[in-house]
Amino acid sequence: MAGNFYSVRCSDCENEQTVFGKASTEVACAVCGTTLARPTGGKAEIEHEIVDTVESR
Repeated sequence: MAGNFYSVRCSDCENEQTVFGKASTEVACAVCGTTLARPTGGKAEIEHEIVDTVESR
């Protein structure tokens, strides 16, 4: 089963960007560099507000 993508809003700068739900590397905000998600070996731990779920295709 494939993972989903999530639209995540950075709580520091309000930037929204898409994050893979099973990210294998740390994902940083493209604007301010704050960590948005950390890998856990399975589902990523998303540390900021999930705005929307974008279904995988």
